[in-house]
Amino acid sequence: MRTFLVIILAVLINDPKEIAKINSLKKEAEAAYLAKDYELALSKYTILHDSLGVDDPAIKLNLAHSHYHLNDTAGAKLNYGKLTSSGNKKMKSIALQQLGVMSKDAGKLEEALQQLKSAIKADPTNQEARYNYEVVKKLLDEQKKQEQQQQNQDQQNKDGEEEQEQQNQDQEQDGEQEDQEKKNGDQQKSDEEKKNEEQQNQEQQEGEEQEQEKSKEQMTKEKLEEMGITEEKARQLLEAMRQSEIKYLQHQRRKPTKRPPSGKPDW
Repeated sequence: MRTFLVIILAVLINDPKEIAKINSLKKEAEAAYLAKDYELALSKYTILHDSLGVDDPAIKLNLAHSHYHLNDTAGAKLNYGKLTSSGNKKMKSIALQQLGVMSKDAGKLEEALQQLKSAIKADPTNQEARYNYEVVKKLLDEQKKQEQQQQNQDQQNKDGEEEQEQQNQDQEQDGEQEDQEKKNGDQQKSDEEKKNEEQQNQEQQEGEEQEQEKSKEQMTKEKLEEMGITEEKARQLLEAMRQSEIKYLQHQRRKPTKRPPSGKPDW
């Protein structure tokens, strides 16, 4: 069955009418592509590639380009990918270059760099691939530099946060210590104030007692003056009374006590 299809295809390709049709479609597709009518170009190239089975690297490349210009990323990648194994080095290089550009646009710089490197290897004369390689390499270097700077900034922020946290802890400890010292100071002050207050109360009490004593002495002095007795005379009287009291007490101790009754006759 496969052999039969190959024979039929070979007959069709060798058919002058079919060849004329293919050439006409090629011209129409190329004209549409150059006119940037990519939808029409895609339609013509699809007929040539899929329906008529024309195995032409240029048609495959323009088919992929048409998908690319229509923002059909999946279709473009699929058709560019078919050319990466082509024996036509220039077509292979361009396909790899386009895949690299698409990877760059998607932010996949590492992948883009490898694809562009392969494009240059396939065709060292591909200056566009070489230019894009340098652009991607520069972008990748800048990206790595920014990532390193971000890492450094993150580390600095982390160190700063740790330092701030340590400062907060130190301040908290200092605050607790100050509170404790203030508390101790207040307690000491309170004790001193209490002690001073007690001393003042004691002094005040002693002062009041002294005032009372002085008042009593003054009153006694005034009484003696009213009675016409001098202080010296009053002291003598007091001394005489004290001596009399002492003699009385001594006499009472020498006086015999009465014997209590024994309950027996006293004879």
